[in-house]
Amino acid sequence: MKFNKWTLGLVAVGLVTWTSAARADDASAPATVLTALSSTTLSGYVDTSAQWNLGTGNANNPPYSFGGGDKADGFNLNVVQLSLDKPLDESEWAAGYHVDLWLGPDANALGTVSSATTSDFAIRQAYVALRTPIGNGIDWKIGVFDTIIGYESLSSPNNPNYTRSYGFSIEPTTHTGLLGTYKVSDMVNVSAGIANTVGPMINNRAFNGGGPFDGTEAESYKSYMGSVSLTAPTSWGWIGGSTLSAGAVNGFNVAAGANSANYYVGATMNTPINALKVGAAYDLLDVHHANGDAWDMAGYASYQLTEKLSVNARGEYLDQVNVAHVIEGTATLQYDLWKNVISRVEFRWDHGSNGRFFGGQFVDGVASAPTRRNAYLLAAQVIYKF
Repeated sequence: MKFNKWTLGLVAVGLVTWTSAARADDASAPATVLTALSSTTLSGYVDTSAQWNLGTGNANNPPYSFGGGDKADGFNLNVVQLSLDKPLDESEWAAGYHVDLWLGPDANALGTVSSATTSDFAIRQAYVALRTPIGNGIDWKIGVFDTIIGYESLSSPNNPNYTRSYGFSIEPTTHTGLLGTYKVSDMVNVSAGIANTVGPMINNRAFNGGGPFDGTEAESYKSYMGSVSLTAPTSWGWIGGSTLSAGAVNGFNVAAGANSANYYVGATMNTPINALKVGAAYDLLDVHHANGDAWDMAGYASYQLTEKLSVNARGEYLDQVNVAHVIEGTATLQYDLWKNVISRVEFRWDHGSNGRFFGGQFVDGVASAPTRRNAYLLAAQVIYKF
């Protein structure tokens, strides 16, 4: 039996079996597979970069997410994201799904897998989407989904800068659980959810996660989250479309081995200058009965110089309680020369205001003591979106 190329591709990635493929290609059932996939879209991006960590060596790099010495002083494949999506339609009992797959080094850093071995593969999101016709309609996500707090996104193309902030780095990333979102009005959206843990490890459990838990706690121990988002109406003039959001996530933190709470407040604001947008974010990580508390304040600005050229800036202050105080400043020039391509050049400066936290070398595989208060990075990033 012959199979068309589309069916062979689906078999190759495991979306259909050989049995269903045979039935789908059978003349008696020509539309089985195509009907099931007619509303599904495939999208994603390829994220690459090159960076130079000026004069600091590859040891003791600034500890922001998806950075580190493995990316210093060379060319990088960061991640490939493949997304399958069947969004909710306008019906009262709508249903769909969404899947984000990560391939590449950043997949290991995401931490959604429990295996100690690295495979350069991770599931970022994989959830069933449902709507129940209560009031204006409650939209549900059941499975693995992105966290509901934070100014920056896991998807680098959606961020104003190449590198992540420290505020992003102390936030949770993904959860395994149930999330409901309700649109109160055009101005107000609320979300609430329950998950296994604060951390990203898929199907992990708080009561067998180590730390203060010895396996005797109630199996119902879970993590809880909630957020509210306010959007200014267009009738408010130049400030219309600006957003203010706040949220919290509380539960067992796998990385800390203890309970923790994350609190977030952030805003993105239009200005009387059409090309200029500004933003601000505050993050607090409270690790209960253990070390690890931290808070971060960040400011953002973006100016659209031309249709293709923009300048993005970020400044922040991180206070890792009783450990480090760090000031960070980043300037990013983005020029979209090619269709579907994001190209950026970025300069980043990190400064330890109360000590030397950066620099040094690896000696026999062990990082030497930090030698510098300042760390400098010059990077280029090219992303293709499809």
